Amino acid sequence: MNIYVLLYNSGTDKEGIHSIELKGRTIVLMFEERDDATRYCGLLEAQDFPLPTVEMIDIEEIREFCIKLDYECKLVEKNFVPKTPEDRLLISPPQKNLEVENWDKNTDNQEKIDINTIKENLEKLL
Repeated sequence: MNIYVLLYNSGTDKEGIHSIELKGRTIVLMFEERDDATRYCGLLEAQDFPLPTVEMIDIEEIREFCIKLDYECKLVEKNFVPKTPEDRLLISPPQKNLEVENWDKNTDNQEKIDINTIKENLEKLL
């Protein structure tokens, strides 16, 4: 099955995959629909995050990658509806990101989810 992931510096030796930190775990997002991945990129751009590209890849390749690095992967299915505050991070990025030089470091800072901020970010896309 092919899914979509968000890659930074795609095709270069500095290529990286978009992930989020949640409860001390690194989670790689996989999107069933290209449109959902593209929308997520737009939300990242609206928050002044570095802009990734949407790339199609086989789901098993990402799963193997995550197992190798002790990451988790989450599939954002078509018509996904969040049920928990953590689920909301699968459709709307957190308000801040790790600096490039901090990608390898663990952080204990937990982002508090603010529904009004998410709503404002979505409205910026219109």
